[in-house]
Amino acid sequence: MKLGVFAVLFGDKKFEEALDVISEMGLESIEIGTGGYPGDAYCDPKELLNNENKRKEFKSAIDERGLKISALSCHGNPLHPNKEISGKHHEQFQNTVRLAEKLGVDTVITFSGCPGESEYSRFPVWVTCPWPEDHTEVLEWQWKEKVIPYWTEQSKFLAKHGVRVAIEPHPGFVVYNNETAIRLRKECGDNIGVNFDPSHLFWQNMDPVASIKEIAKHDALYHFHAKDTAMDQQNTATNGVLDTKAYSDELNRSWIFRTVGYGHGEETWRKIISTLQLVGYEGTISIEHEDSLMSVEEGFQKGATLLKNILIKEKVGEMWWA
Repeated sequence: MKLGVFAVLFGDKKFEEALDVISEMGLESIEIGTGGYPGDAYCDPKELLNNENKRKEFKSAIDERGLKISALSCHGNPLHPNKEISGKHHEQFQNTVRLAEKLGVDTVITFSGCPGESEYSRFPVWVTCPWPEDHTEVLEWQWKEKVIPYWTEQSKFLAKHGVRVAIEPHPGFVVYNNETAIRLRKECGDNIGVNFDPSHLFWQNMDPVASIKEIAKHDALYHFHAKDTAMDQQNTATNGVLDTKAYSDELNRSWIFRTVGYGHGEETWRKIISTLQLVGYEGTISIEHEDSLMSVEEGFQKGATLLKNILIKEKVGEMWWA
């Protein structure tokens, strides 16, 4: 396994500066945003596709520092009922796939997307319960009319370019847990897998260790994000985990995203890393920073240090059950 970082957290730095910081920290790989919600500050697929010299300069800057690209990421909603939004995210996704092929990158990351409740919707609708009956009807319509047709076509497009997609399960989208991720793969194509992010599972009260095994059993573990979630026991006890308050309202939320080790301790993360090793995952552990209580520098340094220590212990055979 390689230790890397999702480079969008360094968005205030120039590309070469960010690469230097990553390299100096001893990391081996970089995940790069190419559109969608993360933006394309370091990599505009359309520009690089149309300019071979710029594409070579981009790749050389990474290679010269001994880094590898683990994935190109364009997390978006290509199923959004607003055609302007879905069209933009779809175009960014396909351009990212084309660019990945030219750069020799095998994995593109995005979200599954979420449609509206009908052809007349203005906004996405995420169904969270089966009753009233309308909810079940909406969910069936979404999968049958929007999700499966779209991703079946994208699976063909991916195959044409020799690239696979790692869908990141996230509440708010149709793929948000194991069974929805596996369903998408079974229904639409086996070049559709998972970008595994434990932080999105922690607050749903899912077990990342069990989930890694389940996803790996279906040969669908394509990429891994290292991000944590801290649960507020009092707020969760009184309000549950479905929390729509702003992320900036940390004191009153049921949960918030944290740097690795600040939601769950080293023992938990050792179990997660050991399980990745046990199921044969050989890809990147990509650090993602969305911790509102830490600066980018602090969160990156602390997360990278903890994970490097765990990986060193793994290499000498000190598994989590030892």
